[in-house]
Amino acid sequence: MELPSKYQWAEKDRVEPPKRSVAERLADFLEIYSDFDEATAREQAARCVQCSKPGCVSGCPLSNRIPEWMALIAEGRFAEAVEMSQATSNMPEICSRICPQERLCEASCVVEGRAEPISIGAIERFINEYAFRHDLVSTATAPPNGHSVAVVGSGPAGLACADELAKLGYAVTIFESLPVPGGLLVNGIPAFKLEKSIVERRINILKKRGVEFRLGVTLGKDMDLDDLLANYDAVFLGIGAQQAKPLDVPGAGLKGVYQALPFLMQKNVDYPFDFPKIEVAGKRVAVLGGGDTAMDCLRTALRCQAREVVCIYRRDFENMPGSRKEFFNALEEGARFSFLTNPLALLGNDAGEVTHIRCVRMALGEPDSQGRRKPHAVAGSEFDYPAEVVLVAFGFDPVPFPPGSSLAKIAVNKWGGVVVDSDQMTSVPGVFSGGDLVRGANLAVFAVRDARKAAKAIHAYVSRGQPKG
Repeated sequence: MELPSKYQWAEKDRVEPPKRSVAERLADFLEIYSDFDEATAREQAARCVQCSKPGCVSGCPLSNRIPEWMALIAEGRFAEAVEMSQATSNMPEICSRICPQERLCEASCVVEGRAEPISIGAIERFINEYAFRHDLVSTATAPPNGHSVAVVGSGPAGLACADELAKLGYAVTIFESLPVPGGLLVNGIPAFKLEKSIVERRINILKKRGVEFRLGVTLGKDMDLDDLLANYDAVFLGIGAQQAKPLDVPGAGLKGVYQALPFLMQKNVDYPFDFPKIEVAGKRVAVLGGGDTAMDCLRTALRCQAREVVCIYRRDFENMPGSRKEFFNALEEGARFSFLTNPLALLGNDAGEVTHIRCVRMALGEPDSQGRRKPHAVAGSEFDYPAEVVLVAFGFDPVPFPPGSSLAKIAVNKWGGVVVDSDQMTSVPGVFSGGDLVRGANLAVFAVRDARKAAKAIHAYVSRGQPKG
């Protein structure tokens, strides 16, 4: 007997989006996944059970109306699904590529446990690429309202805030310190996960909405916060967090030891940097850390013809913070993993070049405050691992504000994150913030959520007739 349509989750298996072969994708930096075709998208969307209390919505930081656009896609009503998808997200075609859906919406799918969860990320990507192909992405704005806002930083937080404000009729100017807009979407995330043309396409949407971009301008150096407050009705800080957490072991200053972000930036964008070129071809590369930045380094080094690439991480696979999808992609492409391993020191030769990592085996103890089991060293388990390049991917903190700048008026917490109220406003009236500058390094989708909230609060603040500065 044919199962009713509400049981498609049991009748139809989950399908992953098409993925290029390992040999093909290691030869370039192009995206490894492609889109569902229309028939597959409809079939996969039909697996959604349309539950009364959708966990996928509560599991999504943006509260995307997932079951609603799933139902529309299953019926082939793509234009309506596009409108619903874009109502809650400013960059769904980007988030669908870089969000760890297996930890967010898909992890909260009620089908999970009885069958493989709905392919939410791949379906979201399909419908939003469909939107661009069929000219369904709106660039409409409200009439100019006579007010202006300065947005500092052009990463996900800055772009999302600018987008929301432009829709409300604000004259928005984005200030970016680098010569290319996009923040870490362009500079930090490799193109095999997010091709640069995808970000450029979204930036062009903002330009059509009237958003102005001023590039190569650094807040605290080329201009000050007081200048912005004098010339704009409000300011949003979406600078991000790009100060790398250091490797604090003997030998960290040896040649061949680098932070992850400079390595990724050099391979991502084609413009000169003020740090030395990092070459890994033919070398043994060790990546320290277990997050998404570490996965990006592993996969980038493999594409740059490293002889051997290994990830050294002090916890086990279950406690690794990085995306499971990216872990398995790295594994497929040839990366190796040394779990429960912690670096004690870096060893070098007479020329001051790193040659080995002195490591110790770890065991997991009781869970910490975030529920992750705390590692401790196993006595007598030290060993040396050969490495000619070491990439440190321990995460990032906000860059401290210049002490002589008016930015120093903004209250920060003990680790340098900007303190905001429930409306994302800082201790300085009229200055709002969100994303990594507030949270520390986190997912792009949280930056988008903060930015949308801040834009709403900025509109309320300006509408109350608050004076500039």
